[in-house]
Amino acid sequence: MELDRAKQLEINDKSLFDDYFLKYPPETSELTFTNLFMWRKVYDFLFMEWKKHLLIFSNTYFKKKVAPVSKDPNSILFFPPIGPEPIKIMIELFKFLENIEIHRTPEKLSEGLRNNEEATNLNIEIFEDRNNWDYVYPTEDLKELAGNKYRQNRRWLTKFLENYEYEFEMITPNLVEKCKKLQLEWCIMKGCEEDEDLEEEQIAIYDALDNLDTLNFKGAMICVDDKCVAYTFGEMLNSNTLVIHIEKAHMEYEGSYQAIANLFLNNCCGNAIFVNREQDLGIPGLRRAKESYKPSHMVKKSIIYQKS
Repeated sequence: MELDRAKQLEINDKSLFDDYFLKYPPETSELTFTNLFMWRKVYDFLFMEWKKHLLIFSNTYFKKKVAPVSKDPNSILFFPPIGPEPIKIMIELFKFLENIEIHRTPEKLSEGLRNNEEATNLNIEIFEDRNNWDYVYPTEDLKELAGNKYRQNRRWLTKFLENYEYEFEMITPNLVEKCKKLQLEWCIMKGCEEDEDLEEEQIAIYDALDNLDTLNFKGAMICVDDKCVAYTFGEMLNSNTLVIHIEKAHMEYEGSYQAIANLFLNNCCGNAIFVNREQDLGIPGLRRAKESYKPSHMVKKSIIYQKS
């Protein structure tokens, strides 16, 4: 297998990725072209087509970011193959290559490997990656926020709607700079200069916003006195699920997070039955926030590696 045939991910690769995702609809939040494109610089993504599957991987991610489960910094990070027989291709990857890990693997594929005799003979191990599980909610629940379980979320939303003269707009290219201005303010308030992850996120967000027309995702913003105080963007992950990639709000405007989340869903993507709000990365505050919206289920993911 010649990984040197792979190429770097670029904006003009969108149609190829979209064709694969349309034919083999993803469940995990990572697998949209927007998400892969905006994070390509952090992961150093490469991709190639192999045996009618799309392979997405990075030779360098473990060297610069996190230790792999196998503890070998020379390991190659793969995402699950996209195509008709991903389990078969995963097994072949472990046969052909050394020191690889397949991350963000959904439960269906993990269970398929767990029950596969060939995978067992190859000493393939499955490590549950709880920090990267996706939170999924019924769209109508988040739009209506009805009942006692949403009392606190509803209270914050009402506080914002009653206290501020706001303007809600869907993001168009001429509004991108307003979003970027809020993102910069948010980043400064959060101390991005001392947090590499937040700095990288800012670069990813700017890349996405600067390519809004080509990436064709949906976004929205809320302004108060012509100042952007909250914005969000996402896209359809598959035929019935909207994935929210980014959601930011100014902390000085009470209830702004609840407002942008609610108003966006009420003005976008009417065919979405579910909303995937991505993972919490093991961050306690983010986990509490995502749990407060009472997910109906989680998209469980694992790391697949070969035990030495």
